[in-house]
Amino acid sequence: MRTGQTHLFIPGPTNVPEVVRQAMNVPMQDMRAPDFGDVTLSLFQDLKSVFRTKLGTVMIFPGSGTAAWEAGITNTLNPGDKVLMARHGQFSTLWAEMAERLGLDVHLVDVPWGAGVPVREFERQLAADTNDEIKAVFVTHNETATGVTSDVAAVRRALDENFHDALLFVDAVSSIGSLDFRMDDWRVDLAITGSQKGLMLPAGLGILAVSEKAMALTETSTSRRAYFEFSDMVKLNADGYFPYTPPTQLLHGLRKSLDRIFAEELDNTIARHTRLAEGVRRGVAAWGLELVAEHPSLHSNTVSAIRTPQDVDAREVIRIAYEDYNTSLGSGLARLAGKVFRIGHIGDLNEGMCLTALSVAEMALHRAGADIEFGSGVAAAQRWFADETPMQQPLAVAAE
Repeated sequence: MRTGQTHLFIPGPTNVPEVVRQAMNVPMQDMRAPDFGDVTLSLFQDLKSVFRTKLGTVMIFPGSGTAAWEAGITNTLNPGDKVLMARHGQFSTLWAEMAERLGLDVHLVDVPWGAGVPVREFERQLAADTNDEIKAVFVTHNETATGVTSDVAAVRRALDENFHDALLFVDAVSSIGSLDFRMDDWRVDLAITGSQKGLMLPAGLGILAVSEKAMALTETSTSRRAYFEFSDMVKLNADGYFPYTPPTQLLHGLRKSLDRIFAEELDNTIARHTRLAEGVRRGVAAWGLELVAEHPSLHSNTVSAIRTPQDVDAREVIRIAYEDYNTSLGSGLARLAGKVFRIGHIGDLNEGMCLTALSVAEMALHRAGADIEFGSGVAAAQRWFADETPMQQPLAVAAE
C-alpha cells in the first residue's frame, strides 16, 4: 500500500498547482452563451505575451502539441513542399515523420542525440538553395528526449544572412512559459506548445502562435484539412467562440495558470527554471554521471537526461523509484532506452522538489547497482540553492 504523496519528476505532463486544479472544478457551461467570451478572449491576448508576440495570431485547438504540429503544417504548406529539418532526438524524429506522412519533401539532417540543431549545416543548405525551394525550416527548440535546447535565434540569422524567404517553424512544446522564447524578435513564423508543460495544466490543449506571413499562406495552401482549419478558428475566436465544443474546464485552468505566470513575472519564471536546473545538474555532476547534452551551452533548463553507468540499466532505476519510492522519473526514449533516465524540472517547481528528485534518484541508482555516494548529489544542489539568491518572491496567488 502506498502512502503519502506520489512525486512526479517527468518533463510532462507536469505537476498541476492546486489552485489551477481547483479552477478547473467548475460546472459545465454553455459554450454558445453570450458571455462565454468573458472566459476566453483574455486567454488569446495573454498567451501572446507568453509567446512574446504582438503581431502573431494565437489559436487554441483541443488536442495535444502533436495536434498543433499537424494544424501548423496543413494550413501553411502544400504537399510536395521542400522543408529542412534535423533529427537529434525522439520528438524531432516524430515531427519529421509527421511531415513526411503529410506529403512534404523532407530534407533531413541527422546529428547525434545530444547535439542541437545543426545551424552551420542549415546555413550551408540555405546558401545553396538559390531558388528558395526550401519553403520552411523546422526547429525543435527544446528536445526533451535528450535535454538539449537549441539556438532559434541563430537559425533566424542563418535565414537572414542568406536572404532566404523560408518560414521558420519552432516546436516550443517544452519551452513556452519556462525558457526564453521571443517570437517577434526571432521572427518565428509558427510556434507551437501544449498545455501540459510550462503552462501547468493537464494535456488537452494544442496552442499555436502564427505570424502574419504564415497566416497569409493559409489562403493558398492546398493541404487537406477540416478540423484544423485556421480560418474557421480565427473567425469564431474573434468573439471568444470555437467552431466546435471547447474543453471549457481546461480554459478555466489556463486562466489561472497564466495568472500565476504573470504574478511571478515571465522573466522571473525563466530565471527560476535556470536556477533550479543548475542545482539538478550540479547534483548529477557530483554523482560522477554525465548528461546526454554534448555541451553545457546546450543544457536544457526544463529537463536533464542523465546517462547511467554502463552496467546499470536505467529502466531498473526508474522502476525502483516508482515502485519503492512513489516517484516518477522520465524514461530514456527510443535509442536511449535503458541508458538514460530523466529528471523533469519544469513548471510548478521549487528547491525542495528538486532535492527530493535527487534524493530518490540516489537511492534508486544505488539499489540498481550504481556506485553512488549517498547525499553527494543532494549536497551539491543544496550548496547551489543556499548560495544563490532566489529570483522571485513567493506568489501571492498561491494562497488563494
